[in-house]
Amino acid sequence: FTVFEGKTSFGMSVFNLGNAIMGSGILGLAYAMANAGVVLFLLLLTVVAVLSSYSIHLLLKSSGIVGIRAYEQLGYRAFGTPGKMAAGIAITLQNIGAMSSYLYIVKYEMPLVIQAFLKVDKPAGEWYLNGNYLVIIVSIAIILPLALMKQLGYLGYTSGFSLSCMVFFLIAVIYKKFNVPCPFTDFSFNATSTTSWMNVTDPGGEEDPACIPKMANLNSQTAYTIPILAFAFVCHPEVLPIYTELRNATKKKMQHVANISIAIMYIMYFLAALFGYLTFYGEVEAELLHTYSRIDPYDTLILCVRVAVLTAVTLTVPIVLFPVRRAIQQMAFPNKTFYWPRHIAIAFILLLFINLLVIFAPNILGIFGIIGATSAPCLIFIFPAVFYIRIVPKEEEPLRSFPKILAACFAGIGFLFMTMSLSFIIIDWTTGTSKASSGH
Repeated sequence: FTVFEGKTSFGMSVFNLGNAIMGSGILGLAYAMANAGVVLFLLLLTVVAVLSSYSIHLLLKSSGIVGIRAYEQLGYRAFGTPGKMAAGIAITLQNIGAMSSYLYIVKYEMPLVIQAFLKVDKPAGEWYLNGNYLVIIVSIAIILPLALMKQLGYLGYTSGFSLSCMVFFLIAVIYKKFNVPCPFTDFSFNATSTTSWMNVTDPGGEEDPACIPKMANLNSQTAYTIPILAFAFVCHPEVLPIYTELRNATKKKMQHVANISIAIMYIMYFLAALFGYLTFYGEVEAELLHTYSRIDPYDTLILCVRVAVLTAVTLTVPIVLFPVRRAIQQMAFPNKTFYWPRHIAIAFILLLFINLLVIFAPNILGIFGIIGATSAPCLIFIFPAVFYIRIVPKEEEPLRSFPKILAACFAGIGFLFMTMSLSFIIIDWTTGTSKASSGH
């Protein structure tokens, strides 16, 4: 990888990394804010953003020392074949989980959007309202051609478009905040009278207590917001492939790319969560867009937003597929050079597998909650830290040196997050509620 000449510009790299970070998780953030309170949410989001940036610093420093820009190869340098396999498998599971959840959104949202646009009240089995067909069409027509690109750099344009779709989502959320009256009425109730919309304040001029934002809010759901936020900035499998392709790449330049991507997503996440929360307060649902549909299922703006979110999610799939293909190649064909038939076959088989999952076994996606709760902390916290401790020579930084102690603490945080997430999922499964299943 050291001889590879990067061609991708700084801006395109930021778009690609930003797109990798920005998943469907943004739709669950308003719900997270409702259950943490504005200040606590901001505090958690800030901590997570800083931790993600530090994690990328560890990855870049390790990769700089060994001159390798592949996550799996760092694992190999640190722990031999087991290290390589652990990193490869974690990336594969994490990203297959992400791709499945994105295609799952396409399967469920797209028919509803088309139905609303065509104003079909009762679908009579038309093929274009069948999510299974739609997900296959989208995979073949949009995702597969993009996944066949030789380099991630070419996807900078689609990533830029994907991010602008999310900016549109953000603008709509902000606009709606000033457009939806506070104690909002469900579509089902206000079919007869629309006068009840006006009483935002009581006759006494008192504001409705349901319309006052909570600054800090601790309830039974608060703990769930921590895993949702902890994985809000997962882009670590994509960092090194993007680094490989960066023009005039240096560690410092790549860290800038990462910091800018994280900063942009941080601002977007906070604004989307804030205005989504200030629109519905305690009524906000785990999936923000569904809450708008409760007011008016045929709202044109929200329909356009749904199309934008679908587009963004679809265009993220190829970005997330690249590291998986790379991991599979590193694990199965470690010493082979680039070969088109293999490049194409892996992408095709991966997409086929994910489509089969989403179409025939959507219930299995619950398993990805478990996988995500295990692989995400590994990729963000544990692997970067332990690889760093092993790869940076003892002569340069002894085990008792500050950077290594810090890295060890960082791995500890990862184990803490993993334990938390897994225990919440298990509690959910035993009590039969499904609050933690939404999100990334």
